[in-house]
Amino acid sequence: MSMRSRIAVIIAAVIAVGGLMSLFIVDEREKVLVLRFGQIKQVKTDPGLGFKIPWLDQVVRFDDRILSLETPVIEVTPADDRRLEVDAFVMYRIADIVKFRQALGAGGEREASIQLNDILDGQIRAVLGADGVTSNAILSPERSRLMELIRGEAQTRAKDLGLDVVDVRLRQTNLPEQNFDATLQRMIAEREREATDERARGREAAQRVTAVADRTYEETLSAAKRDALIIEGEADAERTRILANAFGADPEFFDFYRSLAAYEASILGKNSTLVIRPDHEFLTYMKSATPRVAE
Repeated sequence: MSMRSRIAVIIAAVIAVGGLMSLFIVDEREKVLVLRFGQIKQVKTDPGLGFKIPWLDQVVRFDDRILSLETPVIEVTPADDRRLEVDAFVMYRIADIVKFRQALGAGGEREASIQLNDILDGQIRAVLGADGVTSNAILSPERSRLMELIRGEAQTRAKDLGLDVVDVRLRQTNLPEQNFDATLQRMIAEREREATDERARGREAAQRVTAVADRTYEETLSAAKRDALIIEGEADAERTRILANAFGADPEFFDFYRSLAAYEASILGKNSTLVIRPDHEFLTYMKSATPRVAE
């Protein structure tokens, strides 16, 4: 083979290699930047075939899938001063690769994790330590609203890094080991104080009810006694009137009636034995009532 032919083969090989090196493939799970001397020349966000200048251009690939990050455990102090240990699970994605590259440089996802962790650390402390946010709220269904607040605040700051915070979830929310006993004792003391206050309010209410009941009882009893005395007086007056009328109409019958009442009272009493002279006036009607013995 002549020298010219060899040169032609070499040139053809170089052209072929250069042509292959000028092609690159963009996967559907990624986005691509083409850099030339550190400057962005192309942005490829759609899957397919791309072209670059061999040996001059550099292809930098970024994951287009949702990424995850677990934050370290941090201590927060809610409004009720019960310190809690909290960590979070974050899902995010690279939304703007140009802004992402400009903000984080060649650090990529590793630097993004560091920056995002700092953002979340500050937002978790700010939201969970805000006025009106107690440990009970953090441990209650209101937790979802607090997580959404953290996500919203983190999203605002993460946009400057080209990131989109998809979701934030608080995972563990525990009391620090060294504060558990003190917190438990404080909770017990608070519950005992609440119970004491509740019992005091109950006793006060019971005293009010008892006082009202006693007053009502006395008023009702007094009214009943008054009515009873009035009725008894009216009855006595009526009885006296009837007896007076009866005595006036037939004095002998009235004496007989009173004697019978006296006999009944003396016989029906606890001591039915009478020690009395036979000719006593008390026995006048009893003698007259003695039946005659048949001859």
